[in-house]
Amino acid sequence: MSRIGRLPIKIVSGVTVKVDNDVVTVSGPLGTLSQHIANDKIKIKVENDEIILTRLTEAKPVKAAHGLYRSLLANMVEGVTKGFQKNLIISGVGFRAVAQGEKVVLNIGYSHTIDVIPPEGIKIEIVSPTELAVKGIDKVLVGQVAANIKAYRKPDPYHGYGIRYKDETILRKEGKAAGK
Repeated sequence: MSRIGRLPIKIVSGVTVKVDNDVVTVSGPLGTLSQHIANDKIKIKVENDEIILTRLTEAKPVKAAHGLYRSLLANMVEGVTKGFQKNLIISGVGFRAVAQGEKVVLNIGYSHTIDVIPPEGIKIEIVSPTELAVKGIDKVLVGQVAANIKAYRKPDPYHGYGIRYKDETILRKEGKAAGK
């Protein structure tokens, strides 16, 4: 049995969960999220302020989907109550970020600037000229936007220049050894 899938999801106060056939909608103080459950072998019940997922067969793909959908629904409940945030650090000589309305302009060592326009539901805050915070209620979307920003300039293993997550450590390489 899926260890993750069998755990019930607590519904905190202020959150409402509605199940219509194969679509689960979670509403809370920060917004509303919905998830389509593509597997008809997984049933969802809401009772006693808990979401309970049960599977009808013991097939391996159904077991995997059981844990997946439980995690997705738990992230939805957490997202509409607390939200999610990813912090990015920009390191390099002259590298910085500037807010211009909704968009963020990155100057990261190229001959041109890069404009980042966040999708709907995502907010990019500039904590300092070298630190960004990507915030939103959808965990998948927050992670994807942060990964897209990081992909503009991956960290250099020799100097550490580039964009990295705040809690990420870069394995540094040693430069050339001086010759005779």
